[in-house]
Amino acid sequence: MSWLDRLTAGFKKTADKVGENIAGIVHQQALDTSTLDDIEEALIASDLGPEASKRIRDAIAERRFEQLDERGLRTILAEEIEKILAPVARPLDVWGFPRPHVILVIGVNGSGKTTTIGKLGHWLKEQDYGVLLAAGDTFRAAAIEQLQIWGQRIGAPVIAGKEGGDAAGIVYDGVKQATATGIDALIVDTAGRMQNKTHLMEELAKVRRVLGRLNPEAPHDVLLVLDATTGQNALSQIEVFKETAGVTGLIMTKLDGTARGGILVAAAEKFGMPIHAIGVGEGKGDLRPFDPRAVARAIAGLPPQ
Repeated sequence: MSWLDRLTAGFKKTADKVGENIAGIVHQQALDTSTLDDIEEALIASDLGPEASKRIRDAIAERRFEQLDERGLRTILAEEIEKILAPVARPLDVWGFPRPHVILVIGVNGSGKTTTIGKLGHWLKEQDYGVLLAAGDTFRAAAIEQLQIWGQRIGAPVIAGKEGGDAAGIVYDGVKQATATGIDALIVDTAGRMQNKTHLMEELAKVRRVLGRLNPEAPHDVLLVLDATTGQNALSQIEVFKETAGVTGLIMTKLDGTARGGILVAAAEKFGMPIHAIGVGEGKGDLRPFDPRAVARAIAGLPPQ
C-alpha cells in the first residue's frame, strides 16, 4: 500500500465523521443562511475548529450556489482546507552547518514522542543523513530502552545514561559525540511534561542552556509531538508549549486511530505554526512530510490525486 493510500485509510474515521455531520444538510434545502449555519456547525463538530469552520462557511457563501450536492461540498471542503494547511506545510530542513543539526523533541506523556523520534530518524537516514539519538528522557521508566530499540531498528547509535540521570549531561555527551564523528542530525528525546511539572520545565530550560553553550544556534528545531486522538486538548498543548518551550514546529501522530483528524486544520488556522510531518501507522516508514493537498482531500473524504 502506497503512502497516499495509507494516508487516506488513516483519515477514514475522520472523513466518515465529516460525512456523517454534513449528510443530508445540502440535499434537503436551498443553500441559504440557515443551511450555511448548519454546515459551519457540522464542521465544528468534526473538530475543524470555529475559526476554520467559519472561513469555509464564508467561502461557500461567496460562491453563491443555489443548491449543492454532497460531492460538491466535499470538493469545496478539500479546496478550502488545503488553503488553510498549505501555508504551514514546511518540510524539516537539516541542511545547515555547523553540524550537528540539533532537534529537540518534546510533548506530553503518551503522545508518541519516542516512537516519532525513531520514525523521524529513519526518514532522515533514508535521505542519507547520519543520525544520532540522545535518550534525554531519564524520567519515564523504560524510555531509554524504548529509544535504544528504535536505534537498533533504524541503525542509528544512541547516547544514553541511567534512569533518573541528568538529561542535560546526556545531551552534552550527544553533541560532543555527534560533533566528533561528523553526524548530521542529533535528535534528543525529552521527558514527557506538562506545564504544572515545574522541575521538568526547569530541566528543559537546563538542556537548552547546555545546547546554547555548545552551539549558540542549537537547538535548531524544537518539535512538539501531538496525539491527534486528544482532539481539542492538542490545541491547549500548543498554547502552553509554544510559550514555555519555544516550539518551532509540530508533528501530529496517531491520525490513523482517531475520528478527530480535523484538529490538524484547527491547529493550522489558530496558530499558523509549521507542521513538518504526520504519523499514520506504526511502521518505521509511517512518518512522512506533511502534504496539505493529500491531507485536505483525505479529511474531505475524496480519493488522492
